[in-house]
Amino acid sequence: MGGERAAALERVGCSSLRNLGDRNMTAKLFEAGLGITSPWYIKGVDFDAAQKSLTIAVDFVAGSRFAVPGIEGTHPAHDTVTKRYRHLNFFQHECHLEVRVPRVRLPDGGIRQVEPDWSGRLAGFTLLFEALIMTLCREMTFAAVARLVNLSWHQVVAICKRYVDLGVAQADFSAVKRLAADETSKARGHDYITLVADADERRVLFVTEGRGAETIQAFAADFTAHGGDPEAVASISIDMSPAFIKGVTKHLPNAQITFDKFHVIAHASTAVDKTRRIEQRTDPSLKGLRWKLLKDRASLAPAARADLDTLIAQVTTKRTARAWLYKEPLREILERKQINVVRAMLRQWATNVMRSKVEPMKEVARMIRRHIEGIVAWTQTRQTNGFLEAINGLFQAAKRKARGYGNFSTIRTVVFLLAGKLDFSKINPHAA
Repeated sequence: MGGERAAALERVGCSSLRNLGDRNMTAKLFEAGLGITSPWYIKGVDFDAAQKSLTIAVDFVAGSRFAVPGIEGTHPAHDTVTKRYRHLNFFQHECHLEVRVPRVRLPDGGIRQVEPDWSGRLAGFTLLFEALIMTLCREMTFAAVARLVNLSWHQVVAICKRYVDLGVAQADFSAVKRLAADETSKARGHDYITLVADADERRVLFVTEGRGAETIQAFAADFTAHGGDPEAVASISIDMSPAFIKGVTKHLPNAQITFDKFHVIAHASTAVDKTRRIEQRTDPSLKGLRWKLLKDRASLAPAARADLDTLIAQVTTKRTARAWLYKEPLREILERKQINVVRAMLRQWATNVMRSKVEPMKEVARMIRRHIEGIVAWTQTRQTNGFLEAINGLFQAAKRKARGYGNFSTIRTVVFLLAGKLDFSKINPHAA
């Protein structure tokens, strides 16, 4: 009888040791997977199949001392608080870390809470989880990411805003010498934002509300705060907005203003279309020709090119045909590289147009006369706002697909995520 009892106790003991060994192995496995090192350790793991969640309890070894940034030495725990962090999913299950976080007593008697190495930049998330959110938000709308990871829209936006703010704060503009500025609408009506970008690196540096001279003033102040020198800016590409011109002249005094060639051609194309719409009121034969007149002739299909050629052949009777014939040489003039030649040809072009009866195109001629030096500068700098307009297109497409973009703070976050080329690696080693 005594032998049977001893055997039974031995079996129970072995089973307990095996269970203890299994628990230790599980803890070690999760510690390795999570990168948890001394003095931290896995205290327990709770898997809830019904809720599809995994909760990992993390504790620290009693008597441990902790470093505090900015204060020499290590310090003993004073008390603890339990904090919960959302982590990367465990397969299809949500994973949370429940951490007993110490508050330490400092030599001056103050109390400071310790932040574990894996703690994210926003309360309640780990660095790895935040890195995942940042990666997804570059490719998807905030709402789509929120659904995918089971967070609220506001939580996703808060993470992105935090990282953008930190990334912008550490940005260095000291090497920037060439700029491009443009505007885009943030909502229906006349609400605009202004973007200023590094023309060489093609990255957005600054986003602000409005489109007046004060936007360039605000940029100059921000540029200085990030190590840039407004007086060292060599050139800037802008549209022909009087407000932009005024702001640049005053706050970027040594920057050569370049008016993007494509803006000039766009004004001429608008004049062609305006002429067509006026003439079409009395000449129905012009209906259906809009895009044939606006597109590059070489890119038209044979049938469309034939329709355009038929119209141009009627140049003596159709003002729309004459407007098109004025627009096309403008392209050729602006492709040249000799400054004096371009200046002389533009002046002659404007003189020829002013002698015509094509009123919309005369507006373009007056504009060119007013801004001829900035337009001629294109032959030297070859600076264009094309990449900024592409960014505007991406932003407008994202705005159409998502809610909440009417708020400027959210708009700023989206623009920097799409085109800021911010370095998040110093903020979070797991973030690109």
